[in-house]
Amino acid sequence: MALLAADHLMAALTTALACAALALAASPLLSRLPEPAPEPEPESESEPKPDPEPAAADRLFSRTMPPPPEKIPYATLAARRSFRTGVVAWSAAAGAAIALALGWTGALLYLVPLVPVCVVLLVVDWRTTFLPTRVIHPTYLGLAVLIPLAALVDRDLDSLYRAGWGWLVVGGWFWVFWFVLRAWGFGDVRLARVLGPALGYLGWSHLVVGLFAMVLLGGLGGAVLTVVHRSLRRRYPYGPFMVVGAGLAVVSGPWLATSLGY
Repeated sequence: MALLAADHLMAALTTALACAALALAASPLLSRLPEPAPEPEPESESEPKPDPEPAAADRLFSRTMPPPPEKIPYATLAARRSFRTGVVAWSAAAGAAIALALGWTGALLYLVPLVPVCVVLLVVDWRTTFLPTRVIHPTYLGLAVLIPLAALVDRDLDSLYRAGWGWLVVGGWFWVFWFVLRAWGFGDVRLARVLGPALGYLGWSHLVVGLFAMVLLGGLGGAVLTVVHRSLRRRYPYGPFMVVGAGLAVVSGPWLATSLGY
C-alpha cells in the first residue's frame, strides 16, 4: 500500500512538472492567435428586406443566444501576468490531481498535453465567451494520435472502443442540444468532441459521470451568473463548467459512480 502511494506521488510530481512546462508556452501562443471574425452588422432599417421564414427551432429559441459582449483581445489577455502565472499554477495542480488519482498509465500521454490546453480554454472562454477553433482543432488531431498510442502502452485496445463512444455520446449530446435549442455556442460542441474521447478512454464511469457533471455544473453555473448579473440577455461561458466537470470525472469518476449506485 505504501509502495502504491509512493508510486502515485511520483506520478503526480512528474505530471505536475510536465503540465507546468507545457503551460509556459500558453501566453506566447495565445498572443499570436488571430481574433475571430466580427459578427455582421445589422442592416439599416431604412432599407428593410423581407426575412426568410425561420426554422421552427430558430423561431422558438432565437432569444437563447444573445450577442457576445465586447471581446478582450487574445494578445491583451495573454500579456497579463495573472494569466501567465495562473495557467501554469492551475495546470500543475490539475496534472498532479489527475496523476495522483490514476497513477502511472498510458492515458497520461494525452492527458499531460490536454491539461494545459483545457486550462487555457477555461480562462479564455471565461474572459471572452469564445473558444478558439485554432486551439481546439489541433488538440482534436493530437488526441487522434495520442489516444491510440496510449492504448498500445496500456495494452488495452478496448479503451479505443470506449473513446469512440465518448466522442459519439458527449459530442452527440452537445450537438443535438445546440441544433435544437441553441442553448450554447458551437465552440462548446467542438470542446465536447475533445473531452468525450478523453473521458471514454478512462472508463464508462468516467464518461457517464463526466457528461452528467458537465451538464449539471453548466446549468447551475448559468443560473448563478444570471442571478449575479441580473440579466437573462447576457451571454455566459459554458466551456469552463465543461472543463471542470470533466476534470472532476477524471479524478473521482469511479468513486462518484459507486456512490450513486452504478
